[in-house]
Order: sequence, then structure tokens, then C-alpha cells
Amino acid sequence: MMACLQSIDTALFRLVNQSLANPVFDWLMPKLARPALFLPVLLAVCAFFLWKGGRRGRLFILCFGLAIGLTDGVVCNNIKKTVGRSRPGIALADTRTLLGSTMGGSMPSSHAANWFAATMVCFIFYRRSWRFMVPAAALVSFSRVYNGVHYPGDVIAGAILGAGCAAATVWSVDGLWRRLGRRWFPLWWQKLPSLMLPDTQVPDEAAASSGDPLARESQLNRYWLRLGYIFIGSLLLFRLGYLASGIIELSKDEAYQWLWSKHLALSYYSKPPGIALIQFLGTSIWGDTQLGVRFFSPVFAAILSVVMLRFLARETSARLGFLLLVIVTGAPLMSVGTILMTIDPPLVLCWTLAMIAGWRAVQPDGSTKDWAFAGMAAGLGFLSKYSALYLPVCWALFFLLWKPARVQLRKPGPYLALLLIALSTLPVIVWNSEHGWITVQHVAGNAGIASQWKPTLRFFWEFLLTEAALLNPVFFLGALWAMAAFWKRRRGNPLWLYFFCMGGPVFLGHLAWSLHSRILPNWIAPAVLPMFCLMVVYWDMRWREGFRAVKGWLVGGIIFGLVAFVVLHQSDIVGKIAGQPLPAEIDPLRRVRAWKATTAAVERARQKLLAEGKPVFIIADHYGMAGLFSFYLPEAKAALHAGPLVYCQASTRPNNQLYFWPEYRYRGQRTGENAIYVAEQDLYRLENGWLWKWLTGRQVGYAGTSSPIAAPPFLLQEFASVTDLGGQEIKLGQRVFRRVQLFECRNLR
Repeated sequence: MMACLQSIDTALFRLVNQSLANPVFDWLMPKLARPALFLPVLLAVCAFFLWKGGRRGRLFILCFGLAIGLTDGVVCNNIKKTVGRSRPGIALADTRTLLGSTMGGSMPSSHAANWFAATMVCFIFYRRSWRFMVPAAALVSFSRVYNGVHYPGDVIAGAILGAGCAAATVWSVDGLWRRLGRRWFPLWWQKLPSLMLPDTQVPDEAAASSGDPLARESQLNRYWLRLGYIFIGSLLLFRLGYLASGIIELSKDEAYQWLWSKHLALSYYSKPPGIALIQFLGTSIWGDTQLGVRFFSPVFAAILSVVMLRFLARETSARLGFLLLVIVTGAPLMSVGTILMTIDPPLVLCWTLAMIAGWRAVQPDGSTKDWAFAGMAAGLGFLSKYSALYLPVCWALFFLLWKPARVQLRKPGPYLALLLIALSTLPVIVWNSEHGWITVQHVAGNAGIASQWKPTLRFFWEFLLTEAALLNPVFFLGALWAMAAFWKRRRGNPLWLYFFCMGGPVFLGHLAWSLHSRILPNWIAPAVLPMFCLMVVYWDMRWREGFRAVKGWLVGGIIFGLVAFVVLHQSDIVGKIAGQPLPAEIDPLRRVRAWKATTAAVERARQKLLAEGKPVFIIADHYGMAGLFSFYLPEAKAALHAGPLVYCQASTRPNNQLYFWPEYRYRGQRTGENAIYVAEQDLYRLENGWLWKWLTGRQVGYAGTSSPIAAPPFLLQEFASVTDLGGQEIKLGQRVFRRVQLFECRNLR
């Protein structure tokens, strides 16, 4: 039976792909897979419905996104992996392939599924849309067969799956709202009893007869709190599932600090001990897995979100608290911190806890206990990242600018907080006193303190533009505007001043220092939340004063943030929408992808050298790669307790933490053994005009070539012979994500 169906499917494929071939279709059909035709229209339509579509339009976009995400990201991908059907361009030698055939599964067609899912959602909300959506979906589906990348059965299955998934998604979401909305959000449900029929309402006789605006406002606050909790819980589950899925791999810093968690100490070369302790706890729960390394990052994000939601609900309104959560989620820098386990997530959490406790402490009914909690939070922040030492400066500025708060200086609370912060520095001080104060030298070097003062605008503009991109351009400009404008009203609103003092000095200080040295974008991470809090309360005040443009800016910022959120979690979606993937050099996930493939390439070279009969270890030219190879190579991970299999290249002076661990010095321990040395090359630079070529479907090339790496002199001195194995291209699909050069090193002297 299956053989008969396959035969019919192949015959129909050849009919469309070969018998119907003509010059007009040869020109038209490949263009239906290009972004230049559909992507601008899709973005314009989404923006129009969000801006002018009213309630129905916004619900349409919400259901549209959910349906496409479920159809493409879950259903089609899993079926393709399960069925494993090869593309006709690979299975059939006589295929006319007008588009490149990938190694991805053929059944079902994701293009057909997505188009018919979109058609179904459009039909549910706008019935007349079938007149143009059905022909467009059918034409795109037909083009997949004509272009030689799918069988007719693939597009038929995709169309059925897409339409079915879309209908199930919309009806399920609508049913969930009908059931839970009536119970949890009755006032909102009365205005919107059905998502599919957004223009209907249920009479609110009880509310109309009560006429108590305070009671209604209190109830709405509870609704926003509940909505915030649902939002936080959904994001937490999504992030944990995302990390468990293995879509991304560890970064260099994460793997390097994972090694620290196997060697707990009072402090480390470049960082305090907090990150090692956090990874130790995470891997103790989930094992030495990617989820174990990153587990606390989404957990910290959830705790932070709950704390900020409740704080703003108490001090302003729960609605502003919810808006802050949405805004923070739409800021790429903050969003990345919810899935990567670096030193910034615990710092931001501790900074925020200290900020909230400090605000409580300066109130008339504030207590010493509040100051103690603020000091402990700041101390834990210091044990995560040294930037926490900015906190006392921020508090001092608030005392300077807000006279009523200075009464606290006559109480023991602030000094207790300072004492707790000072105590938290002891582990770092003790470790550094035993290691030549290397951390001080390292931090001073990163900040460029020793370099001569030559003011330049180069780093200044680089800092501003980078922060604008990473904090969402709309919200970044909104925060700067709020900081500049709040001074007119600061005397009557200490909360606004407090937010400014908790974030402004950090941001403005780094901005000023960018006239001297390069500033890394994440250095201002603890300032972002206070800046966004000030932005939210300021623009809410402007909205209530009648400045209606705020709504448009908010919608624009959320749209940008949503797009950034999706791309930062799954950059391959750009290729699915555009018809071809992003060039690897600009893929935002490049630093967390292709490391397993890199490790596999190194291991193949090691196994080949092992055949000569001597033990073979690995030397990496970067400490981050040493951590990654140790994590992703099972033999290296198993050997950590007995002795490392992967080392970082030797150095005569301390330049990373591995320098201080005797077992990570292969000299004297691996004498007579062989090694594979790994050096990473830079990717080629993209040629001019790559963006236009990519959008129009042309081949994107690279300008110049990667220079081969010569064998480092220290290798020639340490080993009897060194053989260059040449460069290795590390690919995912057809994209080159990384280039490494390998050397066989024989007989360590």
C-alpha cells in the first residue's frame, strides 16, 4: 500500500516538476520562496493590525503568531524528524531543482503548513479573506513541488496539518479564555466573552449598580497581578523547556565557569565565587548537563519578575508592573540573561532586591531589618559581580539629593548594610592576597585605567548604538528621555528620584568612561531595571496627561521586542520566513552553536593520532574552548576528577583561572605524550551588499580569506614535531559557523 502511494506521489511530482515546466514558471515559482515578495507585506500587515486593527486585529495577530509557532516549531519539525523522508532533489536523480535541496525532512511541507495555518486564522477572524488567502497558499504550495523541493503528498499533508493546527489553536485558546476568564477576570471577560467574537459583550449589571470606582480599581489591580503571574509562569516553563531542548549549546564563558564549579574556591582570577557556586548547585540537581549549568538563570528571572511586579503594584499599580515585565522581555540584553548563566543574572537579581529593600528602609516606618536585608542582597551581588559596589554610591547620591532620607544616617541601619557588604568582600580579599592581587590587575586592565587619557568619540558612539540595539531602541530612547525629563518633577516624587539614583549613575558613569575606553554592553546590566522603572512611571504620567503618542511607541517597542525575542531564541526562523538562513557570521546564536560539531572534529583528529599507540590530550588556544571541549567530550568530562584531558595553552604569566590549578599544566605531567592543538580562526568578512543579496535570494559570499595560523613558537619548543592538519570548517547545514586549525603535536619534551 505504501509503495503504491509512493509511486503515485512520485508520478505526480514528475508531472508538476518536469511535464509542466515552462519559462514563465521557471521565473515565477522560485520567487515565491523569497522574502522580498512576502516578508515586507507580512510585517506591514502585522504593524497595521496592531496599530489600527482594534481589539479584533490584536487578537488576530496573537492567534496568528501562536498558530504559526505551533505548526512550524512543534508539529512540522517533529513529524519531519519522525518520518525522515528525503527530499526529491536527493532521492530522485532526474529532479529539476530550482532551489537548493536541504538535508531536512520532506514530509510535511512547512511552507504549505504555515500558509494554510495563516489562511485558517485569517478566515476565522475575517471571513472574506479566503478569496485571496486560499489562492496564495495554493500557489506557494504548488511552487514547492514545481521547484523540486517537495512531493505533492508533502504539501497536501502540510496544508491539512497547518489548517487543522491553526483551527485547534484558536479554538483551544478561545475555550481556555471562556473558562478561566470568566472565573479569574470577570470584568474583562464581560467586555470580551469570546476571542473569536471580540465585538460582543456581556451586560455587567452588578458592576453598573455598585458604582464604586475604588473597588473596581482594586479588582483591576488584582487582575493585572494574576495576569502577571500567568505571564511569569508561562515564561519560566517555556525557558526551562527551551534549555532542556538543546537548541543552543554552552558559550565559552559558561563552560569555563563550569570548570570553576568543579574547583570551588574563595574567589577566581576574574570573578567572585558566586557563579561557581550557582553552577555547582544547578549541576548537583540536574547533573553536568546544559540544563544543569543554566537552570538558575530562568529561575532567577522568574523571582526577579515576581519581585518587581509586586513592588510596582504596591508603589504605583499592578498594570505598570505588568507593562514593565513585557518591556523587559522585549529588551534583548535582559532576555538573553534569562537563558544564559553568566554573572549578570544573579547580579541583577541581587541589585533589585537591594534596591527594593533600600526603598523600604528609607520610608518613615523603615527598620534596621530592611537595611540588613539590603546589605545582604548587595553583598550577595558583590559575590556575583564586582559591579555591586556601585550600590553604596547610588544610595549616597539619593541621600544627597533627597533631604528627608538623611535622617537614616543618624540610625544604625545604613552602617549595618555597609558592614555586611564589607564582610562579603573578605573571600575575594583573602584569595587575592594569596595570588598577587591578580583580580585587581585584571579588572583595571579591562577598564583601561592604566592607559593614557585621550578623549575619543569612537567608543562613545559605539556604546550608545550598541546599548540602543540591545535594550530595544524604543525603550532605550524612552528611558533616556525619562531620565532627562524627570528632574522637573523630582522634588515632589522621591520614588522617581530613587529609580534615577539606582540606575542613572551607573549608566551615565559608563557613558562618560566610554570617552576613554571601550565599554562592554553588559556592564550597565544592573542599571537597566531602575531605568525602565523610571521610564514606565514617567510615560504613564504623560499618558494620563493626554500625550497619546505613548501608545504608539509602546506598540512599536513591543513589536521590535517580540521579533528580537523570537530570533534570539531560534534564529533559524529567519531562514524559514526568508527562504534562506542568515549568514553564520551575523547569526545572533553563533556563539552558542556548533560547539558539539567542533568537539567532534577535534575528537576525530585525536582518535586518528591515538592509533599511533601513545596517549593523546588536547590543547586549546582559549580557556573557553578548553571548557567547551571538557564539557562536550564524554571522555574529557569523565576524566575531570582523575586529571584533565583538555588543557589551555601554556602561559608564563597568569591570564586565566587555569593558570592557578597545577593539574592543568601539562608540562611535566604528560611528558612523551602526543597532543592535538586547536586554534580558532576568524570567519571571513561579509562582502559589501550582502544584505541586499540575501534578501533577493542571491548567493552571499565573503570578502577576503581567513589567514592560516602558523604553529605557535611555544609548540615547536615543547614538542619534538608539530604537523599542521590545516583548517576545518564547522558547518550546521550549509553554513560555516566556525573555522578551527588543528595541529598534531608529537612527543612532549
